[in-house]
Amino acid sequence: MPKIFIVSLGCPKNLSDAEVMAGELAAAGWQLTADEEGADAALVNTCAFLSSAVEESEGEIRRLLALKARGKLSKVMVTGCLVEREKQKLAAKFPGLDAVVGIHALAQAARALEEGKNYILPAQGPLSSPRLKARLTARHSAYLKVADGCDNRCAYCLIPSIRGSFRSKTVDALAEEARNLAESGAVEISLIAQDTTSYGADLYGRPRLPWLLNTLLQIKSVKWWRLMYVYPERLTPEVIEVMRANKSVTRYLDMPLQHVSDRVLKRMNRASTEKSIKDKIAELKRAMPDLAIRTNFIVGFPGETSEDFNRLLGFVKKARFDNVGVFKYSKEPGTAAAAFPGQVPEGVKEERAQALISAQSAVVDAVNADMKGKTFDVLMDSPVFGRTYRDAPEIDGRVEVEAKPGGQPLKAGDLVKVKITHAAGYLRRGVVL
Repeated sequence: MPKIFIVSLGCPKNLSDAEVMAGELAAAGWQLTADEEGADAALVNTCAFLSSAVEESEGEIRRLLALKARGKLSKVMVTGCLVEREKQKLAAKFPGLDAVVGIHALAQAARALEEGKNYILPAQGPLSSPRLKARLTARHSAYLKVADGCDNRCAYCLIPSIRGSFRSKTVDALAEEARNLAESGAVEISLIAQDTTSYGADLYGRPRLPWLLNTLLQIKSVKWWRLMYVYPERLTPEVIEVMRANKSVTRYLDMPLQHVSDRVLKRMNRASTEKSIKDKIAELKRAMPDLAIRTNFIVGFPGETSEDFNRLLGFVKKARFDNVGVFKYSKEPGTAAAAFPGQVPEGVKEERAQALISAQSAVVDAVNADMKGKTFDVLMDSPVFGRTYRDAPEIDGRVEVEAKPGGQPLKAGDLVKVKITHAAGYLRRGVVL
């Protein structure tokens, strides 16, 4: 049986696509292997959201093609967002590739590799659940892609041109997909999309995330449901109430805000304002005082003044976010913002990014001080490390856990009560009670 090695770059949404292609390849007779040395073929699932991601993807393609040239691999296939960004130019740029597959042709992955063909298709009809899927995450933690594409048209973002318009899967299809994930051992399932809070708007005439959550909550073997990529404007009272009323929906939200200055938000073509963001956070904290929020901010967006940045800096110092991703604005060809006047010098972007990271570090110190001595449920990712509800898999922090003397050894997937004894940065330590 030929072996294939899969590299998936970028976000969890990309990894979910890679799992679909892995399922197709396994069904076609390919053996999935984590050992690159023993592989006959390689698949690199690319990211192309930013120029830096394009560089990383192209570097990986060149590395794998070099292995092929030395006889280490017989075939190399490229899939994912870079395919959609470059279309036919990609195969011309890398003539050694054996197949190229776009994100709307995941089911053609095995055929493309066997036949040596390229499949770059337009988005066709509603989004459907995959016929086949092979898990590439840990057994106990899985991603459930509820929708793809985006209709938001943020001025800095290429996603609509890469992934197309927003398309949801049906509630029934997602319930079946989630049951399969649970049966395969998942006790944590993270709901992902470009905009999870818009779920169902295309199918049902309005967003239906509460309905979806209430349906999924019937699967009792899943202990943690996690919401990723939520927009504050669409966090309705109904969504908040489902979270508040059901402890298995983790008190965690991944809510990319991007900025807080009204001037910058308007230029970004975001629907938020400083007031609406602060009001939403206050509403969430009233309903769930123990809520953990992860967010992202972009510094150095065209036209961002010192005053705009200082508003953002002050906001981060006061808001006490649990986790913050800081990104320097990247001028991407094909986006509206690429043509905006007032492009910020790279040195200024770097200064602002470091200032924001420093401010958030002080916040994390305060969060850690609050955690010390408290008890949390920890989901083990290995016999030694786990995560509290405040930390998403592969993204946020973790807890080093000391088992009870003479107690049962811990294993991945265990949910245990842990008292936090030490916390520094995003690494905490604790003992099992």
